[in-house]
Amino acid sequence: MIDPSAFIDPLLRAQAALRDDVVAACEEAGGRALDAIARDDAGDTLYEIDRVGEERLVELFERELAPIAPIVLLAEGLPPEGVRLSRGNAAAAEGFRVLVDPIDGTRGLMYQKRAAWVLTGIAPDRGDETTLGDVVVAAQTEIPLVKQHLSDRLWARRGAGARAERFNRLTGASLPLTLRPSQAKTIAHGFAMVARFFPGAREVLAEIDEEIVLGALGPVREGKAHCFEDQYICTGGQLHELIAGHDRFVADLRPLVESILRARGLSLGICCHPYDLASELVAREAGVIVTKPDGVPLDAPFDIEADVAWTGYANTDIRAQVEPLLQQALQRRHLL
Repeated sequence: MIDPSAFIDPLLRAQAALRDDVVAACEEAGGRALDAIARDDAGDTLYEIDRVGEERLVELFERELAPIAPIVLLAEGLPPEGVRLSRGNAAAAEGFRVLVDPIDGTRGLMYQKRAAWVLTGIAPDRGDETTLGDVVVAAQTEIPLVKQHLSDRLWARRGAGARAERFNRLTGASLPLTLRPSQAKTIAHGFAMVARFFPGAREVLAEIDEEIVLGALGPVREGKAHCFEDQYICTGGQLHELIAGHDRFVADLRPLVESILRARGLSLGICCHPYDLASELVAREAGVIVTKPDGVPLDAPFDIEADVAWTGYANTDIRAQVEPLLQQALQRRHLL
């Protein structure tokens, strides 16, 4: 039996190398946005900055993880079935699947607006039956802006809790970091949001958001703000905000509005995919409650193609306040 903990240090090294490569590319760009379209795939548009993350992906994961056990590496830019990697252990009975998003948060990073993340989840290989629920080790490493000298990284093994540290790019030192989801009992005066990053039924998603907030907190008072929102275009970043106690509720419902768009003769745009949630185990081990919109624990195919809707709650009190209102809003629109 291979102890999944054996993957943690090699995984963190691989993610750190990807982080450093991407930051170096941004520095070399000298303020020029790396926003040229490199490839327009069916599932997403890849920009020049994405190519930086892809270039060393196979090399790094083969070097760091494949010596431990045979792996199937899955990521954008690779064949849908993944790439099989082994280092003298091809006959080993136990293999693993590794799901990676080399740069989650491309759009914010390429314009140097906001940090992005390297995301990875590792699961025992059950072939096409493997799901996000099988992940036993996960990690996420922050790709900082050029002007930012600190970078967080978080990791977890299933059942063993989450850990974090903060890396200083100037000194090369890493220090332990304590992160804790919000213990607030309400979304009042905190950050809570329904994701609506891109055009396509945004008014419906905004209406759902409004119904939740008004249902939870009542009418807005003149000159006051009930709560706030942060449209961080990065699933790994959203999970980090929940883990760090910055956000109290996040919902990404984009796949659910497909029927509305279809009735309008429109197509569903870009959605969250499983690789965007590759590090979800870290959030759960840190105490964040991550579910599907219907309230069951989050799960999804272990691939790069499926559209995924998810919700995250900082604690059970926030969930009790928000989840019934969310589900009512979805049911009224026949979206749940």
